[in-house]
Parts: sequence; C-alpha cells; structure tokens
Amino acid sequence: MTDGASGGGRPRATELRLRVISALLLAPAVLLATYAGGWPFAIGAALCAAILLQEWVVIVRVNSVISTGIAALALAGAMLAVATGHVQEALGLLLLSAAGLFGAGWLLGMAGLRWLAVGVLYAGLTGVVLVVFRAGEAGFIVILFLFAVVWATDIAAYFAGRRLGGPKLWARVSPKKTWSGALGGFGAAVLVGLVAGLLAGRAPLAVWLVAAGILSVFSQAGDLLESALKRRFGVKDSGRIIPGHGGVMDRVDGLTGAGVLGYLVAVVASGVLSDPVAALLGMQGY
Repeated sequence: MTDGASGGGRPRATELRLRVISALLLAPAVLLATYAGGWPFAIGAALCAAILLQEWVVIVRVNSVISTGIAALALAGAMLAVATGHVQEALGLLLLSAAGLFGAGWLLGMAGLRWLAVGVLYAGLTGVVLVVFRAGEAGFIVILFLFAVVWATDIAAYFAGRRLGGPKLWARVSPKKTWSGALGGFGAAVLVGLVAGLLAGRAPLAVWLVAAGILSVFSQAGDLLESALKRRFGVKDSGRIIPGHGGVMDRVDGLTGAGVLGYLVAVVASGVLSDPVAALLGMQGY
C-alpha cells in the first residue's frame, strides 16, 4: 500500500485509472495461479520474491554483484526447496544465508550487506510462506482468505483515509496515513472474516473474525515497515513495474506483513512448520 493509501490529498484521476486497470489485469492471473496451486503457484511466488529482492537491493543501494548473486542463489534455492515440500530446508537456507551476509557486513563494516541480509529474509519468507500456505490441507481457502483480508484492508484504508482524514497514524514514518484509514481497513477485514466464516464454515465464526482482525493489523504493520524503509533511504516508490502502482513491494507489503507474521504466529501456536493452519484447526477439533 502506498503512502497515499490511507489519507491525505487526492491522487490524480489518471493515476487512479492506471491503478484500477493494472489491478483488473493482474488479479485474474493471480487468482488463476492460486486456483492451479502446485508448480504454477510456486513459480508465481518465486517470481514475486525475486522482484522483491531486486527492488530491495535498489532501495538500500547494494552495489556488490557477488553479494547480490549470493542472495539471489539463496532465494532460488529456498523457493525450489519449498516447492518440492522441503519447508524446513527452505527456511534454514534463508536464515543461514541472511546470517552469513549480516555477519560479513558487520565484520567488514558494510551496512549495505547487513541491509541485504534483511532483504533476503523479507523477500524469501514472503515467497516461502505463500507456497507453504497454498500447499496446506485447506490451502486454496487459506490463500484466498489471506488475499481477501489484505486487499480489503488496503482498499478500505485508502478510501476511508481520503474521505475522513483526521489524526495521523504515524506521521514520522508515513505522513499521509491516518487512524481513520487504519480503522476503516480493519473494519473491512473483519467484514471479510464474517463472510468467509458464513461461507466456509468448519471453524466457528469467531475464529474467522479474530483471524481477519489479526491479519489486518499485520498487513498494516507490513505497510508501515515498507514506508519506514523507503523513508530511511529517501525513496518514493519501490519501482515502476506496475503502472499506477509503483513496484511490486508497494503492492505486496501488506501481504508480506500478514503472510509472514501470520505464519510465525501459527507456527509458534502449533509447533508445525509445514501446515500450521491445519495443525491449529486439528488441535481445536475443527
């Protein structure tokens, strides 16, 4: 979600039109890959992760070709591992490569390497977590729910912030985001949880509502994290690959926050890496 997504100023009509057209073109491809699952979805997630890493490298201004190549190889290896069902190995590779890059940056006094290490985790965990969720027992529903919560949060925050304005959410990090936008996004996400609970069943309605609320908060945290990163390095957009939207990171920052943080919570609660959602539901007898 861009800085203008939750308040402050009216974007130009042309920009808004480009956003709508881009979303209409991209959404069907994303949903088709999600429906297919398996390798089509894994390839899509890997491509997304690769672009995220590339944009991260540009933002933090890493100039070392060798270090960037190591990061790219680690990401590729992790995505291949998770696509073939080796979740623990994928996560281990990301952690080891990030630790190595961070350690090298620390010893050599190169801040760029330390930022690159964080980027490996940011991009890699985004891709790995998406594949893990989709490969789960209820993977299709889980991914659709995740997408719906993030998209509803993003869209509602955008329009609620523009229309209502009011106090800033965190002015130092993102001057245009407001509490009205954040609450509007949260409310929309809870509504998604209500609809999902009524349609999907299995777990009680309260579980869907709580999950939607938590994921919405995580989504907005991911958005603020990206805003803080761009402000730290004086960058407006992560890239220009999507007309009207900027870079891929600008579009999936909320998905990264909701997906990665949601996955970590589920893993801690269930003790399972490969399909923590199914494990949690099973523990509760659903």
